[in-house]
Amino acid sequence: MAAGGGNGGGLFSVAWGLWATGFGWIIATDFRGAARRFHGMSQKFTLFDRASTSVNGVGFVRCVAGVFALAGPPILVFGIVELLKGQPGPTQLPEPPLAVTLTTPLFGAVGLWALYRRSGPLRHYWVDGTALQRAAATVITAAVIAFWVTVLLGNVPAIVTSWLVGGLAGLTLLLTTPVPSTASQPSDSPDKS
Repeated sequence: MAAGGGNGGGLFSVAWGLWATGFGWIIATDFRGAARRFHGMSQKFTLFDRASTSVNGVGFVRCVAGVFALAGPPILVFGIVELLKGQPGPTQLPEPPLAVTLTTPLFGAVGLWALYRRSGPLRHYWVDGTALQRAAATVITAAVIAFWVTVLLGNVPAIVTSWLVGGLAGLTLLLTTPVPSTASQPSDSPDKS
């Protein structure tokens, strides 16, 4: 089955290909220390204040990102070809069941809580970040809200757009975060602030 699902998912393939290519190459090549930043950020963020010790290092992160870096361009090309053939994909999802409609706002609220709680990844950027980092955190927040709203509305292009815009804002944060020191290990001094 094709990357777009075989049903004309060119828009999704283009968005996924762009994201995978950008994220993959930036992390795999450790551009401006991005792999070390990403590894450090993933070590700091835990959902329920559990102590996190990683069994995987920066090399593993770069290896996984390399898979995305290699898979992204072909999927991007596939999506562009589908779009040129006039197959952008479905524009509307079927109406969700009532249970999904009622629980979707809960998932959105939990997602925002996790992002902005005391040890959440966006709280630091909002409180201590530069203007660019605050703007990126705002865009990510708007993208999270837009994603869940558009899932409820079933608008596929808006879902894909909110996902892609949020991912690009996340890459902005990743590239503007100071590179963590290699001398200190996350397990030595867990930061729960």
